Order: sequence, then structure tokens, then C-alpha cells
Amino acid sequence: MKSRSRSVTVLIQKDGRTKTQSFRIRLRTLRLAAWLLGLVGVMLLLLVVFYGPVLRAAARVPGMERELARLQAENARVRDLSAALDSAESRYAQVRQMMGGEIVRDPLTITSSLPVAPPIRARLVSAPAPLGPGLGIPQYWPLDETGYITRGQVKAGGRDEAHPGIDIAISVGTLVLATGGAVVQEAGEDPEYGHFVLLDHPDEYQTMYGHLSRILVTANATVVPGEVIGLTGNSGRSTAPHLHFEIRQRGLSLDPQTMVKEGR
Repeated sequence: MKSRSRSVTVLIQKDGRTKTQSFRIRLRTLRLAAWLLGLVGVMLLLLVVFYGPVLRAAARVPGMERELARLQAENARVRDLSAALDSAESRYAQVRQMMGGEIVRDPLTITSSLPVAPPIRARLVSAPAPLGPGLGIPQYWPLDETGYITRGQVKAGGRDEAHPGIDIAISVGTLVLATGGAVVQEAGEDPEYGHFVLLDHPDEYQTMYGHLSRILVTANATVVPGEVIGLTGNSGRSTAPHLHFEIRQRGLSLDPQTMVKEGR
């Protein structure tokens, strides 16, 4: 005896009508449809789980592109600023060189806990003086190293303060040389000149060396041209390391640049 397959009958009756329509659906078909619907639901769920982050990332792409463009523009400005800074530093180095910029103390002397001895030239007593023996009028430059004249001779009068002699910007510890054979008239300290050396030359000439960091001669000593008499510094009434150099004759201040011609 053949068994009948189980099924479900669906009756459909429209409002206001007595006639009905019936549909017979096998249970196997309903189960298959339910499985298909479940499978579609699972696929949709997986699509949301795995494809959702991709959609969200794709939605963020326009904003990321704008942020990237902003960062690129800022990087371009940073490069421009860096180029401008390099140019400014180069110009600053040139100005420092022109104005005697190498007047900063040696880093070794700043960091060292012990005093660092500066280089001092030495020669035998029997050896002749490099610039000629004996007393003589000032005619040699007082420095071997390159310096920069930052202020010249200014006579009294007007709004400018009188300034006898010249200021030569030079690093601290540079050797200061006698500009001619002379006798040390004074060597000491003054509120204006700081540590100074005053030399007496023939024909009533005198030379003054001011703002020294160290004095290497004593009063009444005789020095020959080119002999080391001190080290440059920033003592007394001074705002930066330099050598103040004066030439006087009979008490009148002369412009050193008109007299000193050798060794410049």
C-alpha cells in the first residue's frame, strides 16, 4: 500500500467573496524553502559582518584624502620654513664673521672645571725679536689673529660719546702683542678699561691695550716689538670680547689706523 505524502493546504478568501482558493504545499517543499531562507539570512549576516568594515573604510576614504592633502601642504610649508631657516643661519654666520663673530669663548674653556691655559709663543732670550729689537714707536698691529674693527676713533662733540682708539672684536684669550719696543708704564685694572697695559714708546708715544682677560707683563719691564703682553678678554666697561687699542702722543689721542701699517 502506497503512503500519501504529507502536505499543507493554504486557503485564500478575499474580503466580500464566498469563493475561496486553496493551495496545497508539500511539507518537504516548505522545509526546503525554510532552509533556503535560513541560508540566505546567514549569507546576509556574513556579508554584514565581513563586508561592513570594508564599506566603513570606503566611506572614510574621502576624509583621509583631505587629511593627506592637508598634511602634504603642511610638509611643504615646513620645507619652506626649513630652507628659510638655513638661509638665515647662513646669513647670520656671514654677519658674525664680518662683525667679529668668532668672539665666543672656546667650548673647552666653558665646560672645563679647571682653567685652560691659552697658547703662548716662546722664543730664546738670545734670539732676535721677530719685529726688530730695541725701543721704537708703535707701528705694528697688536694681534696676529684676524679681528674686526667694530668701532673707530670718535672725537668729543655732538651726540656721540668720545672714543679714543679703536675696538677690535676678537675671541677671548687671543695673544696681544706690543706694537713697538717700549717700557711698561702701567699694568693693572681700571673701571673703564678693565685689565689694561700702558706702554711708553720713544718720542713721547704711548699705547694702551684694554679689556684684557690676563696681563702678562709688569710695570717698568721692557718689551720688544711683537712681545706678548696680555690676552684679550671682556673686562671693564665692555659688552663683548674685544681689544681696545689706543695710540697717544704727548697726551693727544691719535687714530691707530693712520699709524699702524705693518702686520695688519
